[in-house]
Amino acid sequence: MEKDLRKIYLRLCLASVFGGVLDTPLFAAFEAYAEETGGAAAKRKKYAAFVAKIYEGGGDLTALVKRLVFEDENVFVRAKAKNEKVNAHIEAAAKAELEAFAAFAALKRDDFAADMGVEANLLPAFESTTAELCAEYGERLQKIDCYGYGIFSSYGMFRVSDEKKIEPIVSADKIGMENFIGYEAERAKVVKNTLAFVEGRPAANTLLCGDAGTGKSSTVKAVANEFFARGVRLIELRKDQLSLLPFVMGKVSENPLKFIIFIDDLSFNKSDDNFSMLKAALEGSASAKAENAVIYATSNRRHIVKESFGDREGDDLHRNDTLQETLSLSERFGLTILFSKPDKKLYLTIVKELAARHGVTMEETELFLRAEAFALKKGNRSARCAEQFVNSLLR
Repeated sequence: MEKDLRKIYLRLCLASVFGGVLDTPLFAAFEAYAEETGGAAAKRKKYAAFVAKIYEGGGDLTALVKRLVFEDENVFVRAKAKNEKVNAHIEAAAKAELEAFAAFAALKRDDFAADMGVEANLLPAFESTTAELCAEYGERLQKIDCYGYGIFSSYGMFRVSDEKKIEPIVSADKIGMENFIGYEAERAKVVKNTLAFVEGRPAANTLLCGDAGTGKSSTVKAVANEFFARGVRLIELRKDQLSLLPFVMGKVSENPLKFIIFIDDLSFNKSDDNFSMLKAALEGSASAKAENAVIYATSNRRHIVKESFGDREGDDLHRNDTLQETLSLSERFGLTILFSKPDKKLYLTIVKELAARHGVTMEETELFLRAEAFALKKGNRSARCAEQFVNSLLR
């Protein structure tokens, strides 16, 4: 049974709760089609442009509309997230709009063909199914602390632009805990701390320090992926963006999700202005702390702050206090986990396992000899070195 496209369009035009969805390219293309009064060719062009937007979103109209609705940040979902009472008119409007978007999401090529008076097989096709948007949205509201809303509902990792905008990392690292070999005890500490964070128990700001190539950054990303379904999101801050910490904390403080603020490859000079900003956050300053956020940082330095012999000299009356202040920044992390470079046994274990995973068939003695030669050429053994070696065998 064909649907009345004009009627669906006019219903959508009344969206006042989910009005943000009307500002998307998909709806703009549908609006252009619905408002087109020209000839058959003009109508077909508008239809083609609409389908192009569906293709850009994956080719499934229903899935695309759902994503846009679930990502919409509006007065209704914000109130629900805070457990606040919602005005009855807003509640009714939200229900009516979800029904309208469900009708829109279920449109098929045949509906447009009937509207234009042409055969359906002449038009480019797209996927769509019946959508129970009211029921699905209600389920998501019941588990808002896991699903979230806005851009946080669809993506797991984010970065902060220089324009102070939190943006999703569309091609984020999908690494999982099962990808690692070795360092089980170190990663277990990160997992345990993150689990406490998710469950609302005290969790520590965490410093993962140690040798390069041991998987510190990958561990943080894997943990974020592991707990995505339980409401954990990762926001990456560069070291030179630490002045934005209060901004980020403010943006997420009232969100029902849990956030890992990730600072990779952390190190400071003693005079670095960002030093005091991180110190304030670690010490729980109200302006740089959010109850639903925890800081995870990685560093190749145990003490984070670069120290020179000159720092031990000079005419600073309290130079010892100053020195201790800079060297003790790492101690302000509640949990510090050391990732040391692997010994020969662990390095070769990693090589052997990676080679097996990638289908490398080589006699073990030769594999180990070549792996050791590769590490010698690189200058050290590490998990990264083992991965690079195995990759070299696949070329």
